[in-house]
Amino acid sequence: MDYQTLRTFADSWGLVFMGAVFLIAIGWALRPGARTSNDDARMIPFRDDEAGQ
Repeated sequence: MDYQTLRTFADSWGLVFMGAVFLIAIGWALRPGARTSNDDARMIPFRDDEAGQ
């Protein structure tokens, strides 16, 4: 297996794999059941501000 073979494989199936991983990650973040965890993560920067008031 030489460099050119690996490069050809990465350019074709590697791109398909990374695109699928990207779409799965987006779908996972936007699924209806993730709203609670997304809202919790959204408020992380403000947790210290709420405790000080």
